[in-house]
Amino acid sequence: MSSPIPNTAVASGDLESVVVRKLLWRLLPFLFLLYIVNYLDRINVGFAALQMRTQLGFSDEVFGTGFGIFFWGYMLLQVPSNLALARVGARRWMSGIMVVWGIVSCLMITVRSPHSFYAMRFILGAAEAGFFPGIILYLKNWFPATARGRAVALFMTANPLAGVIGGPISGALLNLHHFGLSGWQWMFILEGFPAVLLAATVLFTLKDHPRDATWLEEHERLWLTVVLENEHRETVKVSRSDFWGAVVNWRIWLLMIVYFGLTASAYGLILWLPSYIKSLSHLGNFGIGIVSVIPYVVTALAMVAVGARSDKSRKHRMYLAGSAFSAAVFLFIAAQTGSIVSGLAFVTLALAATFCMQGPFWATATSLMSGTAAAVAIALINSFGNLGGYFGPYIIGAKRSSGAGFRGGMLVITASLVLAGILSLVVRQRGQRPS
Repeated sequence: MSSPIPNTAVASGDLESVVVRKLLWRLLPFLFLLYIVNYLDRINVGFAALQMRTQLGFSDEVFGTGFGIFFWGYMLLQVPSNLALARVGARRWMSGIMVVWGIVSCLMITVRSPHSFYAMRFILGAAEAGFFPGIILYLKNWFPATARGRAVALFMTANPLAGVIGGPISGALLNLHHFGLSGWQWMFILEGFPAVLLAATVLFTLKDHPRDATWLEEHERLWLTVVLENEHRETVKVSRSDFWGAVVNWRIWLLMIVYFGLTASAYGLILWLPSYIKSLSHLGNFGIGIVSVIPYVVTALAMVAVGARSDKSRKHRMYLAGSAFSAAVFLFIAAQTGSIVSGLAFVTLALAATFCMQGPFWATATSLMSGTAAAVAIALINSFGNLGGYFGPYIIGAKRSSGAGFRGGMLVITASLVLAGILSLVVRQRGQRPS
């Protein structure tokens, strides 16, 4: 939009505060709900494993592979899915994605063999591929850079809160046996169906562009549009705004490795958390669900605090690196303990520090690209980086099957976090001084 806005409005910061507050309250709650449903459908297989291991005779290596193979489907479909979203708009594309992944999640009840387990997890990953990077791109298109880290951090708290809500529910549903279906089958049905129901709401709730936001005053829409367009032009100055601008940018490739370490730790810990708690205690399914809430509550609080501090200081890379190194230390200590109290405490701290990387990470990543390059870069980072989501669960399962227990896999993940922390300090825009 070419119309100027008063410089005094921009300089005062009052208008920015009002607009950002409206964006947070209008967009985040609904996107938050969608991501809780999305994330729960992705991780509830960790609870299903408590029963499937006995009923289907799957080994830890089978579960580790099945947990992680989700991300191969995720990787293959992510770039084309995000490009399609940029072309047709968030409302239509994400509502379609939700219908498909909800149905696939329900169909997990048909799993009977390792191969069918692998196939359904792969298909679920392919179905969900465009959702998260689409949301990140959506937030970039609505929030100015000064508030983006906070918005992403608040949005990403849906990850741990999915565990807070889903842990007790999943544990309880495992005890539900009716009409010839086992508890793990009822869990997949009852936790997959909400995605289908919410898909229709997306079409009537989301707007594709700030210029369509009738809930903003005219001068607020004008200010937001101008600010976002100015940021776009500034980013274009330091990067080629096209497909190859993302593909050949070495910073994007380093960020993929950083995100690999993040996801290896996050999914390695989350998907094996119910089994980890069971290995150190004598709790039943519902008790495991209740205890599993503790790491998620701590993680949610830490994410909000670190995201806000990162935005305030604008030193996103320093917070990213600090969180990675902290996660590595805590996970290394957790690998040395066999007590439920100390083990759960340090796994909780490791999980919290890992997720605290999310806000600073995406604030850093989205500052490097714009336009089509941004859509591609986000999808590339999330797709290749999310292969850590395959590696983390797989390495823990493989190490457990080989007799190394949880310790062996945790130490490997610790090394990936250290590498992520080092590379976080390297990535910065051209002309940007070290933080």
